[in-house]
Amino acid sequence: MAQSESDILKRVRKIEIKTRGLSNEIFAGKYHTAFKGRGMSFSEVREYRLGDDVRDIDWNVTARSRTPHIKIYEEERELTMMLMVDVSGSRKFGSTEQTKQNIITEIAAVLAFSAAQTGDKVGCIFFSDKVEKFIPPKKGRSHILMIIRSLIEFTPDSEGTALSEAVRYMTNVNKKRCTTFILSDFINPKSDMAPLEDALKIATSRHDLVAIRVSDPRDKTLPDVGIIEMRDAESGEKVWVDSSSAAVREYFTQQWESRNQAIETLLKHTRIDTAEVSTDADYVAELIKLFKQR
Repeated sequence: MAQSESDILKRVRKIEIKTRGLSNEIFAGKYHTAFKGRGMSFSEVREYRLGDDVRDIDWNVTARSRTPHIKIYEEERELTMMLMVDVSGSRKFGSTEQTKQNIITEIAAVLAFSAAQTGDKVGCIFFSDKVEKFIPPKKGRSHILMIIRSLIEFTPDSEGTALSEAVRYMTNVNKKRCTTFILSDFINPKSDMAPLEDALKIATSRHDLVAIRVSDPRDKTLPDVGIIEMRDAESGEKVWVDSSSAAVREYFTQQWESRNQAIETLLKHTRIDTAEVSTDADYVAELIKLFKQR
């Protein structure tokens, strides 16, 4: 059922009041410290000199030239935050009072207001198995409210997921270094895992990426409620399942653990900081923990 204009405006206002308050009271200073870093952007590459910081070595250029090279940075007064938002079919799921979409929308709003308070631009990429919408980075309250509204009312063309497509797009569209938050349940098909790893390796060499994984308790455990029809939110495939079978429930959990382990390993391998948020838990505590560990 389509939402009326007044309903949408009420939801936007409600989210603004809640998330802007959280940003003002808790996150603004922490965001600046955790994600502004040294406030520098990549400028050029030159040969390594005695005394240079080895952490600035550009390993790709070094490998090609067989001579150590480092990245040179220049001071940048303002940075850009990109929000990569998963709008695939699985975001609609929620077995508690909140859906994944609700949580993603609130976290995106908190991050956007935190960036705005430090004078940064905020942009947004909506993705499914393709890039559905790109909102170029800008400053200002009206711009952030427009992003929140889009998060509430946007209807994607596709229900599937291909994270690699969105990561490649983000890398190509942002020429200067930016901080990028990937807000997703990371339910990604096996066929996209290798392309995703390649895309993340390139992206992390140019940008600061952070993964915020939003899950639901029922993603990992199947309740004992007898014979039920289950539908894949992204493929539309339906199957009848006997949830009273302990073997079936164990298989369901094992499949989730296998997918979860694959994503965890990939994010660690590409050195991407991660926060895990559940629809039945307090996302504020997880964000604070993320900010503190950086």
